Amino acid sequence: MYDLLVVGAGPYGLSIASHAADAGLDVRVFGRPMASWRDHMPRGMFLKSEPWASNLSDPRRRYGLAAYCERNGMRARHGEPISVETFASYGLWFAQYAVPVVDERMVTSVGACPGGFEVVTDDGQAIRGRTVALAVGVIPFVEIPAALHGLGTEHVSHSSHHRDLDRFRDRDVTVIGGGQAALETAALLAEQGTRVRMLARAHQLNWNSVPPALERPWWESARAPHSGLGCGWRNWFYAQAPGGFRRLPAATRARVSASALGPAGAWWVRDRVESRVEVLLGHEVATASLSSGRVRLAAVDGSGGRPDFETDHVIAATGFRATSARLGLLAPDVRGSLAVNAADEPCVSTAFESSYPGLFLAGLVTAASFGPAMRFVHGASFTAGRLVGGVRRSLRRGPVGSAVPAPVGERVRRTPKGAVVGR
Repeated sequence: MYDLLVVGAGPYGLSIASHAADAGLDVRVFGRPMASWRDHMPRGMFLKSEPWASNLSDPRRRYGLAAYCERNGMRARHGEPISVETFASYGLWFAQYAVPVVDERMVTSVGACPGGFEVVTDDGQAIRGRTVALAVGVIPFVEIPAALHGLGTEHVSHSSHHRDLDRFRDRDVTVIGGGQAALETAALLAEQGTRVRMLARAHQLNWNSVPPALERPWWESARAPHSGLGCGWRNWFYAQAPGGFRRLPAATRARVSASALGPAGAWWVRDRVESRVEVLLGHEVATASLSSGRVRLAAVDGSGGRPDFETDHVIAATGFRATSARLGLLAPDVRGSLAVNAADEPCVSTAFESSYPGLFLAGLVTAASFGPAMRFVHGASFTAGRLVGGVRRSLRRGPVGSAVPAPVGERVRRTPKGAVVGR
């Protein structure tokens, strides 16, 4: 029986595995390394975060993005975006040198067993571990507007469903959303000859400005310090003090994690959108239906009008929502024992342990506890060491028994169906 099974091989899973191996734990990692960047982002996209804020975490800090770029004759400089392809290759290099061998099979279920947990891979093999770290990234949590449900994947998809956009050449595509994913997807579509429009609820697009130089006069840095999530003291707090964020009242954490660092486009994609893409602001899809093989969208605009559009395909660049209900890998008895907040987001301890002992969570699913940093690669550095420290304490605590009370600071109630809801 392994000490730790890590489910997921993206930046969080690989970072956790690196710290666990360095701590002497018998760890096994499952998943296709860097799958989100290799399989779910079109060629030509770039990271929005700065290169120095895009490191995976190894405890000896030998395998950062800058080291990979230097080794391969590339640059990782402030203010110069890194391509998705480069970042994916960096993650594979990190997996090769900083992590035990990755088992690339996908995990289909995680359940309890005597003394710990049992994971089942897609070929039916069962592997047991005393603890589990669930680092499944964002793909299980895709959010598509309810009005688009039921139209089928031929007509509706999420922006994360595409490795390339070639199938949409010379077609008409409508992109829903106003954030970076929507803007960059629309730009790439327009540049390949697709007829594309964007529908966004907001009444204006927000654009990030060109970042100031890293080396600045002290008074400029004091007024708006750099951080892994952008300039400014508020962003600095989110990036540098997730532990402090967790001490905020639960209602405040939930509100901030849902609204902070809202939809905005990177400065380097602005000209590509404004010169090529039709953008319809203040529009929200009310209904959608099929008509002669095309999608008919009925929208509501800010003036109360209801304009209609016909399009060949709708791409929903509408983000992700990390709820316990979408943790479909977990066996029902384990999932039903999780402490959650009013939005059904799992609660975790200061060591990222869920209310089910021995089950640890990482990444987007912990944003309601630790803040916006958990939505970005930057949060992996804070997470990995603390989570592995929690795993070591859990191993000393002994075999898993049954669910324990929610983490300190959370009050929970059980619903009639047995789910646990924080309040």
